[in-house]
Amino acid sequence: MQNTRTQILEYIRNRQMASAVEISRALPMTPANARHHLSTLEEQNLIEVVGTRTPKGRGRPTKLYALTHQAMDHNIDLLVDALLKILKEEKDLENQFARLVPHLFGDTELSPNLIGRLNQTVRRLDEMNYQARWEASSEGPRVILGHCPYAAVLAENPELCQMDAVFLSSQLGQSVEQVARLERSPKGTPYCIFAIL
Repeated sequence: MQNTRTQILEYIRNRQMASAVEISRALPMTPANARHHLSTLEEQNLIEVVGTRTPKGRGRPTKLYALTHQAMDHNIDLLVDALLKILKEEKDLENQFARLVPHLFGDTELSPNLIGRLNQTVRRLDEMNYQARWEASSEGPRVILGHCPYAAVLAENPELCQMDAVFLSSQLGQSVEQVARLERSPKGTPYCIFAIL
């Protein structure tokens, strides 16, 4: 019993969020059995409902579960929060982010054309769990981030979006502007969009 719940926690940890049906498919069990284990884990404050996914037809919305802070075995959120408080005391925050970006994202030789740089940037963001992609639009390319690795501290530190913008601008060689922050997709998952100006 405990081993099954450990597998469920590991599955959710690896995917950031999951539904009972997704868990039942990944770990051989019925959706009802998965819901039973999820209910127990929720009572133990190890997981929580973080959103819903609207069904294609009739029916109730599907609950999406993620790990709670209690289930995370680290103090990274506290450390980031403390470091950001110190960083925000600096006068030129954008310049501080520009100094920080190479340490976080690495330094790579950039492609000579925008399409190449977009592809390089998306690959690097994916390595850092952003679930990134880019798409063309009538106003120009847009970078879509399907996951925010800083979501746990973003409410208190919205400046982290500025750091992402500084990174994108430095990699793409063009100004960028955030046009969506943690919007909800039809599946209920959050995403952010940066437009290349």
